[in-house]
Amino acid sequence: QVQLVESGGGLVQPGGSLRLSCAASGFTFSTYAMSWYRQAPGKERELVATITSTGGSTNYADSMKGRFTISRDNAKNTVYLQMSSLKPEDTAIYYCNMKKWAVNYWGQGTQVTVSS
Repeated sequence: QVQLVESGGGLVQPGGSLRLSCAASGFTFSTYAMSWYRQAPGKERELVATITSTGGSTNYADSMKGRFTISRDNAKNTVYLQMSSLKPEDTAIYYCNMKKWAVNYWGQGTQVTVSS
């Protein structure tokens, strides 16, 4: 079955960087677009970024443009989120997402905390 496992979260100071990883299994990774979402305490889950199956096209939420970069390695069945210039408001649980036949699949999430 579909499995998405995020890693790489942690505590980082404002202005710092982190790289999140999501290891995928149970489906043909190279044929599906992948996304990162995040959910801050008391807020709804929001889309961070999406990458097409080949990696040829990416899209970002406005607040992440220029600071976050989504990428993928289809040989490793892994999608990444490189985050830089982190702000306290980026604190959230970050989730990997794949949609197949209108069904959303989620990982367990990885906590990112931006604080001094």
